[in-house]
Formats: sequence, C-alpha cells, structure tokens
Amino acid sequence: MLLLLSRPRRPVTAFLFASAGMLALAGCSDKEPDPAEIGPNPKLPAQASYFVPPMNVAKVVGWKDGETPKVAAGLKIQALATGLSHPRSVYTLPNGDVLAVESTAPEGEPITRPKDLIVGWIQALATGGGGGGGKASNRITLLRDADGDGVAETREVFLDHLNSPFGVVLVGSDLYVANTDAIVRYPYRTGATRMTEPGTVLTELPGGPIDHHWTKSLVASEDGNVLYVGVGSNSNITENGIEAEENRAAIWEVERQTGRHRIFAAGLRNPNGLSLEPQTKALWTVVNERDELGPNLVPDYITSVKEGGFYGWPYSYYGQNLDPRVMPQRPDLVEKAIVPDYALSSHVAPLGMTFYNADNLPQPYRGGAFVGEHGSWNRHSFNGYKVVFVPFTDGKPNGSPQDVVTGFLDDQSQARGRPVGVGVDSKGALLVADDVGNTIWRIAAQ
Repeated sequence: MLLLLSRPRRPVTAFLFASAGMLALAGCSDKEPDPAEIGPNPKLPAQASYFVPPMNVAKVVGWKDGETPKVAAGLKIQALATGLSHPRSVYTLPNGDVLAVESTAPEGEPITRPKDLIVGWIQALATGGGGGGGKASNRITLLRDADGDGVAETREVFLDHLNSPFGVVLVGSDLYVANTDAIVRYPYRTGATRMTEPGTVLTELPGGPIDHHWTKSLVASEDGNVLYVGVGSNSNITENGIEAEENRAAIWEVERQTGRHRIFAAGLRNPNGLSLEPQTKALWTVVNERDELGPNLVPDYITSVKEGGFYGWPYSYYGQNLDPRVMPQRPDLVEKAIVPDYALSSHVAPLGMTFYNADNLPQPYRGGAFVGEHGSWNRHSFNGYKVVFVPFTDGKPNGSPQDVVTGFLDDQSQARGRPVGVGVDSKGALLVADDVGNTIWRIAAQ
C-alpha cells in the first residue's frame, strides 16, 4: 500500500513524539564519537538496523538578551544582525556588503513508508528551523556595516519572493542565486541595496514534487566560466525509488554563458558548502551522509571533488563499504567509489564550509577550512551543533578538527541556535548563519 500523505512540517500529535522516543530508546544506546572515527582514515564501526532509528530533537529556545555562542581562545564574537528569519547562508560582496540568505524548506514530499510519518516529522523539527516568529523568509537581506563596528546599521530586503534560496555567487556584474529549483541571474550594480530588475533563469535544477535535500550550494570556478552547484539526493537511501534520484546526489557543472550543464561528480548524498581551496584551487565540498545504519555510522565528511568521480551513494559508503539496504547493487560503481578525504564524525550535518585566506584571525586558522555543523537529530547524544576548523597543509587536511564556535546547546541540551553557512567578511572576520537563532554572528580576533 502506498501512502500519499504530505510529510509534516510541524508536530502532529504528542502521541507520535512519545512513540518515536520509546522506539528510539528501545533500539539502541549510542556513545560519544570515538576520535578514531574522525580524520583522513576513520575507523568505521559495525552497522546497525532499526525499525525506527534513534531520534533526539533539540528543542529550540533561542538566544536570551546578552547571550552569545562561545568562541575559542583569542577570538571574540558579536551579532552582525539579529531578528532575521531562518538565515541559511552568507555571501560577502566586493564592497563589503553582506548578503544573508533567509530560507525555509519547500512543501513536503509524499510519504511512501509508514515509518516516514514519524521520521519525516522528526527531520522537519530538526532541519526546518524554529523561532522565526512567522516573519517573511525566502528572501535575501543586505547587511551593511559602514562604520566598521561589527554591527550592521543598514538592513535592506535585497531580493524577495524567492523559492527556498541557498547559494549565491557574484561573477563580474552578474549575481547568481540558487533557488531550490533553478539558478537565476540578476544584474548587479556595486553599492545597490535592492535588486530592481527581474532575474533570468540560467538553468533549472531538480526540485519537486519530491525535494528531499533542497539546499543548492553554489560557487564559481576560478576563471568564472562555470558554476558548480550541489544537488542533494531525494531520499535517505533510495526509498523513493532510483528514478527519483535522476541527476541528484551530485555536483553539477553549469556553463555561465549558456546554462548548459553536466554532472561533474556523483555519488554525493547531500553536497553543500562548495568552496575552492585557496592554494590548489581544487573544488571541495562537505557532504551529509546516510542515516539509519547506527549512531556512529556513516561519518559526514569533507572532500576534494574529482571531475567524473563517484563517491559511493547509494550503493556504498566511504569507499567500498556496501550498504545492504540498496538492491540491486552496482558492483561496477562500488569498485570505483572514491574514499573521501576527511571524516567529520557521524550525523553532525555539515551544511556550510569556507576556506580562510584572510589575515584577521590568528595565524593557525589561515589556509584551513571552517565547517558549520547544523547538528544531529538521529542519535541519543547530540553531535555537531558547532563550527569547527580543519587545518590544511599543502592543500590537504592535516590535523584534528578544532572547536571554534560552540554553545549553541544550553546546559539542558536545548538549541539556542544552530549554525549553517559560514563565510568571511571584507575585514577577514568569520561569519556564521544561525538559522534557528535568526542571527548572523561575526567572529574576529580578540
């Protein structure tokens, strides 16, 4: 029997919440991530299987007056802007203006399995964002800090009435916005606080009616001739059918002038945070890996992206480790599955990444990657909910991840905020989009 229900966007009943909790507690008890499961050669634990996987959703309580996240030694933090509505990503324009992309998920997908009713609701709570107060979203807000005090005194609606936007990039005088279903090009004039001319669709992207992983990250090549866009899978592990995954779980390469596109790399379940590594100019991404194989499996990761490369999803993970739930298998693809460069730990949900090539922050941060970990929903003890730094040497990760921005969970494990996209402003400070705290945080040297 096929259930054609819409995946819920809000809690449906207290009974479902209690049921999910009981099923999760009966299923297993997880442990803190093992440091050996993080890094370039992670130790992978044994697989587990569940009727309903472990679920633990951090209740969103928001930030009280005077509260901020905690930062590592030698850094200070303040709010560039508050009172936004689900800011997901940030982009700094050449004149120093910051674009805050405010976005909510598109309408829900059909439910095809009974357990999706519970799992989908939990995911909606965990990923949909809370605390927006019903204010308008799906827009881009321009923030300007003209006096340089780290607080934006100018705030203007730059673009409005968008369709679940996420990625933004400026090439010359062309501003590209990746909505969930299309890349749209707008003419940009330096210093403009609002886009007044209509946009032109460069190319359509896979959207609904099913649009499971809807965020579309965007970056331009070094020469500006092509755009790379991340297109996430339409399911956890093909439960919506392999036909629903056509042209998804991949990074597209799009010609900027014509809109022609091709698959640049595939087998990436949910690629986000597309960035060019500053030394080698290679394309890198963070990837959300699959669920329901255990609280410490499969590790999310960061990796360089090889042209024509295949990274395993859905048939295998972290190279040739088979996922037994996928039938029929594709041994021809598994054989060539590329092992990612660096495991971040399981279920941390990385949604943003940026390389640091400025000189405001202390020397140890230069050349490495900041990663925004939105945080887990599918393990008993929370994982993620922070911004970490991965040091790089000669274009490759070198060393353990370091906590840089923490404190998004309070002492009762309630979410005051959740980090998503990260960026760097014109003065070299780190910017963090906090989608349930509705804030853009600015982190600079102490």
